[in-house]
Amino acid sequence: MKKSVYLILLLFNGLQLIAQQNISHFNVKKDKIAVEGYDVVAYFLDHKAIKGSKEFTVKEDGIIYYFTSQMHKEVFEKNSSLYKPQYGGWCAYAIGKTGEKVEIDPKTFKIVDNKLYLFYNKFLTNTLQLWNKEEAHLKMEADMHWKKIISK
Repeated sequence: MKKSVYLILLLFNGLQLIAQQNISHFNVKKDKIAVEGYDVVAYFLDHKAIKGSKEFTVKEDGIIYYFTSQMHKEVFEKNSSLYKPQYGGWCAYAIGKTGEKVEIDPKTFKIVDNKLYLFYNKFLTNTLQLWNKEEAHLKMEADMHWKKIISK
């Protein structure tokens, strides 16, 4: 009996550690809030970046998502993988160009093949414009870089 309880606790602690390690790859601060609090479903349904509310919150894999409405929250809960940003919410251009994790401007985004890509846009540099010039190549490179990043 003691052995099985010990094994269950060991497994549970291992799963918690794996979840914490996975969070380290994602663009969240200490508060663990995704996309700086922007509603990831709004990008798809409203075609714009809209700040979510603490009133409509989902915590998944240790990451907190805010939504603008109960409906958006429920849409996310039905199939969250459809709405999560690519490359852990880091700048898609930077991941594609160098494999570097670079902050984003949540208002600078693009939906491609029903996937959300976010971009850096500060100090006269809009990486979405750079991405658009060589999207196919950068996407292929970003996919390869991201696989390496999350396997670490």
